[in-house]
Amino acid sequence: MNAIFINVSTVQPSHLPAQGWLSRHRIPLALVVISTLAYTATAIGTGQMAQLSLAGIMGLLQRMVALGLVALGQNFVMLAGSIDLSVANLVSVSAVLGAYFMQGDAGLILPAVGGVLLIAGLVGAINGVLVARLGISPLIATLSTGLVLQGVLTVAFTSMEGAIPKAFQWLAYGDWGGVPIAVALLAIVAVASAWTLRRTVAGFRLYAVGGNAQTARLAGIQTASVVVGAHVAASVMCGVAGLYLASWLGAGTPWVGRDGGYDLGSIAVVVIGGTLLSGGKGGVGGTMAGVFTFSVIDAVFNMLQIDPFLSQVLSGAIVVAAVGATTIRQKGHVA
Repeated sequence: MNAIFINVSTVQPSHLPAQGWLSRHRIPLALVVISTLAYTATAIGTGQMAQLSLAGIMGLLQRMVALGLVALGQNFVMLAGSIDLSVANLVSVSAVLGAYFMQGDAGLILPAVGGVLLIAGLVGAINGVLVARLGISPLIATLSTGLVLQGVLTVAFTSMEGAIPKAFQWLAYGDWGGVPIAVALLAIVAVASAWTLRRTVAGFRLYAVGGNAQTARLAGIQTASVVVGAHVAASVMCGVAGLYLASWLGAGTPWVGRDGGYDLGSIAVVVIGGTLLSGGKGGVGGTMAGVFTFSVIDAVFNMLQIDPFLSQVLSGAIVVAAVGATTIRQKGHVA
């Protein structure tokens, strides 16, 4: 039995310092460096030097907020060996409900935020139970949940709903000393997520379950509870992203999640950042580097004034190439 505990503990990231810091973070560093060079070269080449100012850089970072929040949640789920395809529709539901609950009244902000996060967490719990307790494939379970949410949006909300009070729009438009509040929020959530994964028992158990669920079970870890918790965390992140987008738009938009492509986009940035599709390996740094790369691609296409439809094709090709390269590199681990 002692041997079992030793094997499980080796999955914990804090027990793997044998590799150098640069070696363990080469993927995030490479993504950030290459993306930064591409962004800088494009800004200089097109003569849009304002993009290199503090305001321009903050605008680039703000592009990361919604996808970053969703991707951080998706990272938890994928580390546990699962996946969540309901995130895009849940973002839309959260945005619509947030605006619908607030109705432009600042006094309803706290109840609305609490209600949205509670509903989002409930959706995550349903996803987790379907996957971990009933043994349904994560792809099928979460896709089905997403379709149910899409049906609710189609039937109950056909246009922009509710109104966001000005007091809540500070989330999207406010700043602290030139740093957008939304960017600060993303940074805080990212740091908290990294700390949870690297320094807590919950993070240890998440890596253990994703690395080898059977061994983790033999070691006494409640694997089903871990998977359910990961799905709840991912859905709550979607709730926060939906509230942010509602604050940005000033109303609830039923198509904001779908049009944002947060389902496949969040999976892509997590994989590009080095998280294994089979779970058990990865981290917040890689995921945020992947989100940064996506934001740079979007900004570069805008600076080059590439047709939106062509930019989607190019973005898709870049994602396929990057994910393919990452999967090939990791194929020895994903057997």
